[in-house]
Amino acid sequence: MIALSLAEIAAVVGGQTHDIPDPSVQVTGPVVRDSREAVPGSLFVAFVGERADGHDYAAQVVAAGAVAVLASRPVGVPAIVVEDVQSALGALARHVVRRLGATLVALTGSAGKTSTKDLIAQVLRRKAPTVFTPGSLNNEIGLPLTALSATEETRFLVLEMGARGIGHIRYLTELTPPKVGLVLNVGSAHIGEFGGREQIAQAKGELVEALPPAQDGGAAILNADDPLVRAMASRTQAKVILFGESAEADVRAENVRLTDSGQPSFRLHTPSGASDVTMRLYGEHHVSNALAAAAVAHELGMSAEEIATALSEAGSLSRWRMEVTERPDGVTIVNDAYNANPESMRAALRALAAMGQGRRTWAVLGKMAELGDEALAEHDAVGRLAVRLNVSKLVAVGGIEASWLQLGAYNEGSWGEESVHVSDAQAAVHLLRSELRPGDVVLVKASRSVGLESVAQALVESGAEGEVAAR
Repeated sequence: MIALSLAEIAAVVGGQTHDIPDPSVQVTGPVVRDSREAVPGSLFVAFVGERADGHDYAAQVVAAGAVAVLASRPVGVPAIVVEDVQSALGALARHVVRRLGATLVALTGSAGKTSTKDLIAQVLRRKAPTVFTPGSLNNEIGLPLTALSATEETRFLVLEMGARGIGHIRYLTELTPPKVGLVLNVGSAHIGEFGGREQIAQAKGELVEALPPAQDGGAAILNADDPLVRAMASRTQAKVILFGESAEADVRAENVRLTDSGQPSFRLHTPSGASDVTMRLYGEHHVSNALAAAAVAHELGMSAEEIATALSEAGSLSRWRMEVTERPDGVTIVNDAYNANPESMRAALRALAAMGQGRRTWAVLGKMAELGDEALAEHDAVGRLAVRLNVSKLVAVGGIEASWLQLGAYNEGSWGEESVHVSDAQAAVHLLRSELRPGDVVLVKASRSVGLESVAQALVESGAEGEVAAR
């Protein structure tokens, strides 16, 4: 964080100082909420959670070098006490962002946010120092913590914004007002909570409503291939830039194909030129993510050649998102188990099919959460798609939702041993360990709550154990 005195922080957040002998002492380190991350010069934010109370760790973090604790009650060590810690954290982030000379880029969407955010960051940091959201910390706590990690040297601040209801993104944009706003898509993620795609579009569009007018540098980057996103152009006074495969897109892709290993290659067209891209990531769905990143970078002054080079060299920065591991025995494990919704599940299955190229393919799938009344139909559709893509074997893991996946496969014509329903991750690992053959490709994907990353990890470890045994 930029250096601030404890007295200044107290004034910004409307708090009272307790047990602070010298309020002029500055916070020069990071703002953290995990006591294990406390370092000399840091500020520890004490949240009260379901399993732990951060206030109980106050003495420990100060002993580790933290300057003070942002708390809701006195804790016997230097502290700034406020009525609401979360609101205070947001106020501090708003203050710091206003003092920064950085351009703030915010993005949202139903699918692909984290992968696209990682691409944007990898492209922009070739131009200037860039700070971006780690992983998927895109809520009212993670977003201000990311903003507070920026320094005086930061020129681009890239923030992912998530929403579980109307007004959530509006609140986040008030904490960290963006200059460039990107909306990727409107899909089915969290449709059970929102009530429909129109309501999701209403929530996501709050981002473009928060942008400054075009004459003040505001830019709205919108997906030309998604009608609900494209319609958001009427909700902003910012300059509108369209990306996509549509001929009307300002930033578009032509000659899209997949390499033999399933990595996308295309000709990138921008208003200032064109250049070829071959990505290291897997799956055709990354073309749209790359175009979104390219549109942001072009708006911020990068050439088509610079963008294409950066996209071609970019990798995956976040765990369990199309994370590909080649075992010594030739089995390929694709760990995409961080989360799942209908759009990302279909994209992952298509990537699996492309990576197969004559090899046996396995789709180890579990529940897609928060789909409400659409849950049965969406799980059934994914099971059917696995069959249409000629996935060799579907392994549906878990309870009722997994049975719907298998039912869809059955109804599409998958009989015999082409699909199987197992009770849990352990059963899936047992099945796969006994049946995998060299050269097989295995996709593992489900909502985060299912925890199927343990299946992928177990299979990777099995390969390492097999190599040691062979030696």
